[in-house]
Amino acid sequence: MLSIRDLKMSVAGRVLFENASMQVNYGDRVALVGPNGAGKSTLFSIILKRNTPDEGGVERDAWTMVGYLPQEGEAVGEETVLEVATGRAAEVPALEKKLKELEQAGTVDSPEYMEAHAKFDALNDPQVEAKAKKMLKGLGYRETDFARPAKEMSGGWVMRAHLARLLVMEPDLLLLDEPTNHLDLLALLWLQNYLKNYSGAVLLISHDRQFMDEIITEVYEIADRKLHAYTGNYSDFLRQREERYEQQVAAYKNQQKEIQALQEFADRFRSVASKASQAMSKLKQIERMELIEKPTPPRKPFRFQIPPPPRGGQRAISLEGIHMAYGANVVYTGLDLTVERGERTVLVGPNGAGKSTLLKIIAGVVEPQKGVRDLGHNAKLGYFSQHRAGTLDPNKTVLEECLASAPMLREDEARGILGSFMFRREEIYKPTGVLSGGEKSRLNLIKFLVDPPNLLLMDEPTTHLDITTVESLTLALEKYEGTLLFISHDVHCIRRLATKVLHVSGGKITPYAGGYDYFLEKTGSVDDARAALTAE
Repeated sequence: MLSIRDLKMSVAGRVLFENASMQVNYGDRVALVGPNGAGKSTLFSIILKRNTPDEGGVERDAWTMVGYLPQEGEAVGEETVLEVATGRAAEVPALEKKLKELEQAGTVDSPEYMEAHAKFDALNDPQVEAKAKKMLKGLGYRETDFARPAKEMSGGWVMRAHLARLLVMEPDLLLLDEPTNHLDLLALLWLQNYLKNYSGAVLLISHDRQFMDEIITEVYEIADRKLHAYTGNYSDFLRQREERYEQQVAAYKNQQKEIQALQEFADRFRSVASKASQAMSKLKQIERMELIEKPTPPRKPFRFQIPPPPRGGQRAISLEGIHMAYGANVVYTGLDLTVERGERTVLVGPNGAGKSTLLKIIAGVVEPQKGVRDLGHNAKLGYFSQHRAGTLDPNKTVLEECLASAPMLREDEARGILGSFMFRREEIYKPTGVLSGGEKSRLNLIKFLVDPPNLLLMDEPTTHLDITTVESLTLALEKYEGTLLFISHDVHCIRRLATKVLHVSGGKITPYAGGYDYFLEKTGSVDDARAALTAE
């Protein structure tokens, strides 16, 4: 289906790939992994023929239809959600125009024409509307949303509509770049089950370890400018990569010992007439060797201990009789909630149910229309949201911001923590005023970890982090001694951290005094997702 052979690609003078090869066959479930900046999205653009490699090439079967979901959604005009999902307003007219242009150019036998025709036929299927509605429901849309203009909805919801259109077309090869970023947990479960049963092939970039463990059967890692293949899911890949590294280290050490022994013999006897020829033979033996490069150790999660926060009272915070509405949209009426010291609670529920609003009420960022918010004794509250750029001094460097947050922190410790969150070398001297939104989010996260509150509120803390950095954060939070209340769609992170679940839905909060799997067992959420998948 897809073959990449001897690929070389440079971007801005930096070599991303050199003699890199990979193969994707029909029905494969493949993950493409590597640190941020390794070239994952660049490889996608090469497969999509949007970039041309310096050397090597990409071969696709002539009849292969490729569907692509980027991280950032396409702009929408006046079309409704259903029109986005069926492609009627934008995709179908664009495909029709493309087909006419290719016909006029006399290239009707080209792979480009065949692929465009296959997509056009898929979106003109008599059942396309029924299929689109099924996909939209599975991804969390209500029937009342179908006729809404897509531009009225958030970028995350528009992205779901674009994903629904891809699934309606049923491409032979799905290229998905971080598809779970904008999904709540139920929609994620639905997509997970859908992809398990998908008839085509899937090539995936994701930082969601659990998602990859559930659906992936092969992993390609970008490392040392090559593409290294591993069989199995992401957890299998981690184990095999460690074994491969140990084998490479052993081979490298053995060869170095052999070279050293040959060189010592040559140095010792090259001036001895009776053994000079043997000495030269040893040197030629070294020259003929195919030298093994010293292997680069796999990047591992950074381990650091979050300092103990000040001890608070038994009751961390309580809400009583909370009423919250945005205009006519009533979010909560008469809400009561008590958070006890030491609880590690995750808020789950559909997008728009009020999870972030609840966190903001607890944080004191949003003032409810009615009710009482009462912080516990000696409570030191910290609220991590995705929009905290205003808390940074634009004139301070990254390193200065980190050190200012924890005066007792040594500079070498600060450098280590910053490095684990992808601030390396000269990047720690950048003024915070020039950082991207993702970089500011990561720096704010570091500031919480080096000077922690005893009541930590976190809204999607793993966003903008690669999978190794997510693991670093998870390891740190596992040893956090305070009270944690968080929102996340990263199931692996939730399973590791949460000992209590609050299900937010329909303006009500239902507590489950157990972890995420206990919640799924009690609510049947996996069955709900499977039922949505199979519903007609």
